Amino acid sequence: MATVHPFLWFNLDAEVARDFYLSVFRNGRALQSIEFTDKPHAIFDFELEGQRFTALNAGGVPPFNERISLYIETEDQAETDYFWNALTADGGSEQPCGWLKDKFGVYWQVIPSEALRLMNDPDREKAGRARQAMYSMKKIILADIAAAHAGRA
Repeated sequence: MATVHPFLWFNLDAEVARDFYLSVFRNGRALQSIEFTDKPHAIFDFELEGQRFTALNAGGVPPFNERISLYIETEDQAETDYFWNALTADGGSEQPCGWLKDKFGVYWQVIPSEALRLMNDPDREKAGRARQAMYSMKKIILADIAAAHAGRA
């Protein structure tokens, strides 16, 4: 059976990126590494929350952009805050609607599952208020989305 997993190209800091992601995610582990002797290229396989990734030292690559990103669905505000703060630390940047760019330029969206439920409410008016609240945010604040959903914002 075929498998699919993200393959991330870094300039020359793939190992540093892998180690950073392993420090952020509680369920992560380093897998195989291949360092080539004739070039600065190296491959670092790792796993985060059961998902395999490959990081490549590619040298001189164009920067990451939003066209492909990684998505974290969190359990609650505390978990949202944890991932948001860890991934924006040391040079990351906040983006609108729960998006962020980490210090390596990789884009992530961090959203609590309850926010998704509120924004997909069958009551389109409540869902619309919840979505409008999210549109005004960078880091998602679940209490604000819940207040908007309930018509209290």
